[in-house]
Amino acid sequence: MSDHADTARRFVADVWNGEREDSAYDLVAAGCPGFGAHGPEGVLAWHRDRRASFPDLRYELLDVVADGSRAALRWHATGTQEGPFGPVPPTGTAVSYAGATFLTFDADGRIADVWSVNELFQLLQQLGVGVVAPEA
Repeated sequence: MSDHADTARRFVADVWNGEREDSAYDLVAAGCPGFGAHGPEGVLAWHRDRRASFPDLRYELLDVVADGSRAALRWHATGTQEGPFGPVPPTGTAVSYAGATFLTFDADGRIADVWSVNELFQLLQQLGVGVVAPEA
């Protein structure tokens, strides 16, 4: 369904990239899992938190596939860490990483679930985070 593909593209442009955050109230269902809350506020909280760490964070959509009540997105993100990212203090480092996000839509065409996988380990490596092996 191309409507879901269009909604997915708008979700990335308006919400993820912060061009028109108020769109979350049109695009996201009340029960959609988020960051400390459900619905549009929870989804916005997650993206605001990420943009606090990387104010210039931008997602580029590489692929969008929609079928039935689902859409899959393949994306590439770039940004510069200017704020804390979890326990990592600001580094001023530019990062680049990729991922995929899967959206499920409700009967009203709103996003009811968001599930993503990404190259978080690669992102942390770019910020200079080391991995310490557990003791045997």
